[in-house]
Amino acid sequence: MGRLQDRIALITGASRGIGAAVADRFAAEGARLVLAARTTGALEEIDDQVKAASGGRGATLVPFDLREGDKIDEMAAALAERFGRLDILVGNAGILGGLSPLAHTEPAQWQTAMDVNLTANWRLIRALEPLLRQSSAGRAIFVTSGVARVALPYWGPYAVSKAALEMLIRTWAAELEKTPVRANILDPGVIRTRMRAEAVPGEDPETLPLPASIAGIFVDLAGASCSLNGETVVA
Repeated sequence: MGRLQDRIALITGASRGIGAAVADRFAAEGARLVLAARTTGALEEIDDQVKAASGGRGATLVPFDLREGDKIDEMAAALAERFGRLDILVGNAGILGGLSPLAHTEPAQWQTAMDVNLTANWRLIRALEPLLRQSSAGRAIFVTSGVARVALPYWGPYAVSKAALEMLIRTWAAELEKTPVRANILDPGVIRTRMRAEAVPGEDPETLPLPASIAGIFVDLAGASCSLNGETVVA
């Protein structure tokens, strides 16, 4: 029996990179998966991998753009009707938002980064906290970056949105202190992903660890025995 046996887990940004690796590992650990991403075809490919990892049990696929807050509310209502609870939330979806001086950043780029990296996660909290409270050990994990804590030139939209995300989760964790729910932040470090290739195009991806190398940390934070709350865990 896996460490997450029959725990219901929602993963955003699940169609590739870290989200896909976490989905594979959670499936192998026995979790029942709900996978959200923008692209139906990519989600279906991950579902095939999940079935292989879990011995045939597929995932519930939710293709939509997280910027559509009403869709988050609709998803929460559907999860409540189907499962009555949520045991694990992994807020992984994010975008780089372009690299440029702050004074040259287009308003649309800035807004999109804030909408995806920050506001969408607040909407997830707002919609899903009641379901996490229905779990005997609700666990939420949100993905951040080292640039949220070190000021680097040209990373403005991404860095600012991730710094705000960290405060959002620490505030929420403080509110959850007297409940069975725990919320933490994970900084995966430098990992071979499409976003990393976009940010550092001259880098040799073969020199970077694969997303699967950090999937076990998500399992640790998602487990019912994890007592951390409001912490930033660096892989």
